[in-house]
Amino acid sequence: MEPELPKFESVFSIDCVIFGFEDGVLKILLIERNDPPFKDWWALPGYFVDRDESIEEAAKRILYTFTGLRDIFLEQFYTFGDVDRHPQGRLITVAYYAMIQLNGKKDLKPTSPFVKKAFWHPVSDLPKLAFDHTQIFEKSLQKIKRKITYRPIAFELLPEKFTLTQLQNLYEAILNKKLDKRNFRKKMLNYGILKELDEKQQGVSYRAATYYKFDRRKYNKLFQKELSFIKE
Repeated sequence: MEPELPKFESVFSIDCVIFGFEDGVLKILLIERNDPPFKDWWALPGYFVDRDESIEEAAKRILYTFTGLRDIFLEQFYTFGDVDRHPQGRLITVAYYAMIQLNGKKDLKPTSPFVKKAFWHPVSDLPKLAFDHTQIFEKSLQKIKRKITYRPIAFELLPEKFTLTQLQNLYEAILNKKLDKRNFRKKMLNYGILKELDEKQQGVSYRAATYYKFDRRKYNKLFQKELSFIKE
């Protein structure tokens, strides 16, 4: 019989990068910390993993208690383990990201005593963040910039029906560059993954645009491998 071995402690944390899109502006979910170190600083929603829970369970718990959001699909994208990333000692963090529609998710209600408030902040004017959270954010933004060139993940940020202008505005916000209107629309329509609806904008002072819908079933059928999705 083998002798009982002493248990050892591993210190892990979770940090969540949650993207939203509203009125042509790409936003990220931040919190105001109510706990040292970096008390009163802005940061990503993140905290320690409890000893009796999995990494995935911790990500869901932390996001919910820090922001009030639940039932969000979180994808793990990187592990950060620089020796000096936390002033109190060695701390490895597993980073997750998600892209969500802001409809119905604008009212944030954190319940954790470690959070003063949670709020959506424009990506284009990001403040200095606590710890290495700026680096974590930049890593996540690089990932979605790469990924939208071969997968239609940007549709996760749009309502069910949208105009081609709204779609282009989203891609421009993520890529941080202007795209040629004619080329963009031609490419998107040629892929055959947009379903034109028999519905137009209402109550606008300009020419009403047609609404479209992302056809996920057709996308899954047509594209079984990665492809150049929106490169110019």
